This record gives sequence, C-alpha cells and structure tokens, in this order.
Amino acid sequence: MRDNLAYRETFSEELINGEIIMMSPAATSHNIVADNIHIILGTYLKKKKCVSFGDGEAVYLSPENKFIPDGMVVCDRSKIRFDGVHGAPDLVVEVLSPSTAKNDRRHKMEVYGASGVREYWIVDPANKSVEQYLQEDGRLALHAVYVLCPDYVLNMMTEAERAAVQTEFQCSLFDDLTIRLEDIFEDIDTIN
Repeated sequence: MRDNLAYRETFSEELINGEIIMMSPAATSHNIVADNIHIILGTYLKKKKCVSFGDGEAVYLSPENKFIPDGMVVCDRSKIRFDGVHGAPDLVVEVLSPSTAKNDRRHKMEVYGASGVREYWIVDPANKSVEQYLQEDGRLALHAVYVLCPDYVLNMMTEAERAAVQTEFQCSLFDDLTIRLEDIFEDIDTIN
C-alpha cells in the first residue's frame, strides 16, 4: 500500500537562510484554521485589487529565503508570477505547528519584517490565539495578542474582565475588515 500515491505523504520545501527545510503535512486543526483564514480573506477581497493566497503558495524574498506561508495577501499584482510571489506580501499568516514554531517566530519573522511585510499573524490553534505584528522601521513589532477564551475561563472572570476580552480585531491593511476569532477557530473543537 505504501506505493499507492493516494497513501503517500507529500512534503513541500522551504529555503530558510540558504538551507532546504522539508515541511511535513500539517495536522488537521492546522489545515482547518489556515482554510478558515483563507476563506475570510478571500471572501473580503473578492473583486478587489488585493489577492488572497492560501497554504501552498511560495514567496521568494531573497536568494536564501523562499517560504511557503499558510496564507498571505498581495496587493501589488506585479509580484505574482507563475511560480509564486516575488517580493514582500502585504500580509503574511503562519499557523503554528510544533515543528515550525521556532522558524515562524524567529528567522521568518525577521526576514518578513526586513522585506517590508506590513502585517504578520502568528496563529496558534492549540491556544486559539492570534499574535498581530505590524511593520515598524524594517521589523515586525507585536501590536496585540487575541485569545478566544474557553467558557470555563470566562466564567471565572468578573463582568468587567469579560467585557475587556477582545474576540475580534482589525486588519491594519483594510479599514473595514474586522476578523472574528470565532471564524478563525471554527470547527477545530470537533476534531478527535
């Protein structure tokens, strides 16, 4: 059965600081979250100048760095070529996996910032959190962290504390795009 193409795992590769890194297939919760984000962004951008890409599209930032983010938005369509995006996307989304978290939080974030990415999200399915980073003088600076709290945590909070919990956030690129955490993490609780 291992020779059957339907049962083979597929690996994609990134070039990180000149080193080829094989990326194993992602967990189901990772894929659901990445798909949810792509649907949110793609629906919003329909018939607009910017384009949303889901997981699997390469972005070429330098000869040593070719990444495959879990999502991105590109507003300068001249960067889009047959083999991927050449140059900094406007928004990049990385959904954390245990095997990729270190690169997503360090080297890739540094390269994204230096390349001119305007907004960067690190999304953690396990903790149902989104870290939003914004461009600041050639680097990405943490703007805010948003967490979808479970009911038992909310029940332990005072009314004032519950009122202060932010369950949605504004994408800095678009004045009228509000992202709801419930939409990002929809359906991941149904996974066994």
